[in-house]
Amino acid sequence: MFDNLSSKLDKAFQVLKGHGKITEINVAETLKEVRRALLDADVNFKIAKEFTNRVKEKALGQEVLTTLNPGQLLVKIVKDELTSLMGEEVVGINLANKPSVILMSGLQGSGKTTLTGKLALHLKKTTAKKPLLVACDVYRPAAIDQLGIVAEQIDVPIYQDREEKDPVKIALAGIAAAKAQKCDVVLVDTAGRLAVDEALMNEISNIHKAITPDETLFVVDAMTGQDAVNTAKAFHDRLNFDGVVLTKMDGDTRGGAALSIKTVVNKPIKFMGTGEKMEALDIFYPERMADRILGMGDVVSLVERAQQQFDEQEARKISKKIAKNQFGFDDFLSQIQQVKKMGNMKDLMGMIPGMGKALKGVDIDDDAFKHIEAIIGSMTPAERSNPALINPSRKKRIAKGAGRDLDEVNKMIKQFHQMSKMMKMMQGGKGKQMMQMFQGMR
Repeated sequence: MFDNLSSKLDKAFQVLKGHGKITEINVAETLKEVRRALLDADVNFKIAKEFTNRVKEKALGQEVLTTLNPGQLLVKIVKDELTSLMGEEVVGINLANKPSVILMSGLQGSGKTTLTGKLALHLKKTTAKKPLLVACDVYRPAAIDQLGIVAEQIDVPIYQDREEKDPVKIALAGIAAAKAQKCDVVLVDTAGRLAVDEALMNEISNIHKAITPDETLFVVDAMTGQDAVNTAKAFHDRLNFDGVVLTKMDGDTRGGAALSIKTVVNKPIKFMGTGEKMEALDIFYPERMADRILGMGDVVSLVERAQQQFDEQEARKISKKIAKNQFGFDDFLSQIQQVKKMGNMKDLMGMIPGMGKALKGVDIDDDAFKHIEAIIGSMTPAERSNPALINPSRKKRIAKGAGRDLDEVNKMIKQFHQMSKMMKMMQGGKGKQMMQMFQGMR
């Protein structure tokens, strides 16, 4: 996400290295590169030009603070302007009514149906709401089937009526069903088309008028760049929607939609889809996104994701085992499973300050843990609970059983011992020091 934009902005800021003061000449040279980087990211030309003009206005004539060099000062100004461009503040969704009705709109192929399920799961986990999904796509039987599969995956009820062909009636019946089942939130999944047309806009408008939703969200594929912005404007003109959800933010997106859409429709980006898993939905924080675009990482989001997957009971159990030197490979595997639930591995690594640049061009497979799981799976229960039993001959047997090289087994066991040591340090009162050192990287 934003890899190309991040590296091009970094290159632009190199122009100011070694200068003692920001001048019109070195700012102009830097901002020319910044504007080019934004245009390459598929940001609208007018928006890119206005953005660099605002940065220039703020930067010129500013004396460099004692703790900053010109490059750092300009990065700070660019970060503030990027944050402003993407919406400044985090805006939540309206869940005041019972049930609260959320209307999902967008084109076919934007990931709307999957996103509807992701949002239902997010609300279920973070607000303890009881959601109901309503299938209002009367044209594609596969859409109803897909929403049914999604509902089953996240264990929430669904309202569907394959006989009824009027989506307005289905939506109203779905809301009535939610009231009867005492559901707190109704998520109405609507039909999409491959492009904006009058029939689509009339239908979504009719549903909108009939159900008067508490929240109308426009779901858009972030990889479509300026096309996404144009589509958003067409939907907004008819629906006056409350917010935008960007999907496929983990793909090879250039970032133009995220940077342009707020300016064009003047509505906040509320969520972003960050992977294929149902848990891969994040609240959109403009300032954190600006940090990530500029290669500063996003430790806060990383910690929040970890906390969402954090099992308190399991943590207490592991804590006792560490204290008694009983931490074994089954516990190690349990920690890996929790990390895997946090999302796309490259995305997670990119949240660590400085790692985005280091990982440029590096392909991190989401199956990076597969060989570890295979090696642990090849161990006996006794070996998993008591790693000290594993001698050279056992290592050979484990390697053969897992179909891996002996070197890989040795490397994995070394990683296990390093993790055990680190966790013991965290328990031994050095955790605060380690956290301060980590935060110092920002």
